[in-house]
Amino acid sequence: MVFTKRLREGVRRGEITCSVRIWTRPRVKVGSRYPMEEGEIEIDSIKPIGFPDITPDLAGESGFLGLIDLLKVAKHGNGDRIYLVNFHYVPPKGDIQNTRLA
Repeated sequence: MVFTKRLREGVRRGEITCSVRIWTRPRVKVGSRYPMEEGEIEIDSIKPIGFPDITPDLAGESGFLGLIDLLKVAKHGNGDRIYLVNFHYVPPKGDIQNTRLA
């Protein structure tokens, strides 16, 4: 998964743990890890949602200023299906400062 540059630090700090994506089909799998600069993102869950589920609170949890800000970034290509992806950041090995607490 790729995050817009302004969201990456929040993801690394664990402040952003979900993302709304508009895809034609899911592009990530639960339990899989995807590279993110230093470290990785591990997918905890993915579920289909509808436009009414995209609230201002969800936009804020996803790191955006509001709904319009989120929707400008969330759509990828010809996507028409909305997914809520929950994830956590996995720091590079040896980086104990950012280790996720269980």
